[in-house]
Amino acid sequence: MEVERVQDIASSSLLTEAIPLEFIRSEKDQPAITTFRGPTPAIPVVDLSDPDEKSVKRAVVKASEEWGLFQVVNHGIPTELIRRLQDVGRKFFELPSSEKESVAKPEDSKDIEGYGTKLQKDLEGKKAWVDHLFHRIWPPSCVNYRFWPKNPPEYREVNEEYATHVKKLSETLLGILSEGLGLKREALKEGLGGEMAEYMMKINYYPPCPRPDLALGVPAHTDLSGITLLVPNEVPGLQVFKDDHWFDAEYIPSAVIVHIGDQILRLSNGKYKNVLHRTTVDKEKTRMSWPVFLEPHREMIVGPLPELTGDDNPPKFKPFAFEDYSYRKLNKLPLD
Repeated sequence: MEVERVQDIASSSLLTEAIPLEFIRSEKDQPAITTFRGPTPAIPVVDLSDPDEKSVKRAVVKASEEWGLFQVVNHGIPTELIRRLQDVGRKFFELPSSEKESVAKPEDSKDIEGYGTKLQKDLEGKKAWVDHLFHRIWPPSCVNYRFWPKNPPEYREVNEEYATHVKKLSETLLGILSEGLGLKREALKEGLGGEMAEYMMKINYYPPCPRPDLALGVPAHTDLSGITLLVPNEVPGLQVFKDDHWFDAEYIPSAVIVHIGDQILRLSNGKYKNVLHRTTVDKEKTRMSWPVFLEPHREMIVGPLPELTGDDNPPKFKPFAFEDYSYRKLNKLPLD
């Protein structure tokens, strides 16, 4: 069965200035109605080059407790490498359909790797205005090049270089977050599986949409991951839910946006917040983003770290193997 890609739907929709009904959100989700229009609180920005290490640690911990999201600058990933990552990703999505389909997620696959459109069950039967590409980039033992584009030719080299930098940055942040819990620096890394933890690259491609007031690129969700490190292109679209409002996230060139995901929420027994977020789309421009999800391997059982629970602080979450947790969440099944 051939899947219709949003990129193709967008091309025909721009001619009619209408979008198919299944992309029109109910009023409680429509961005034109639900986006906060008053003064927007600033999402925390942390300069990792600040020589005052205690100040950096405090800022990361506070943002993770209050927002579940922050942006980091001077993070050690070269600006030129981010530009190259975005360049090869954009070139892939500009290829003819037949070339993109050569790395498509197989219909019968239980995994999410590959080029695709639909990701999870929607209880209202609505569709998101996005196509995507997933593939693991670390560790080498779990990389499957079958889902890495052959074109542009430099795609592999750029993604392999990016993987080493994103791993280093994520481990720095996990170390700070572990110490913020009063634990040893490796605690959260080990809780996610140590060197067996997997880094999953995703490219989101949100084509221009004639009715950005009615559609969403990605509906409201929290990430399955432990932590997510994301670089967007220059077209705004990320929105964060805080204090009962949807706020636009400011675009900061070359910053990395850090999301606390479900597994850090669970490992920290609720001390760190998993951020509820969504993506809006633009009428004239293509928005793209490159999140990397740091995830436990499939069989890894994740629950509150035992050092954080006791008689006065019982576990708030039931332990789950990551594979089971992911299946339940994507299929809207109970998690208690």
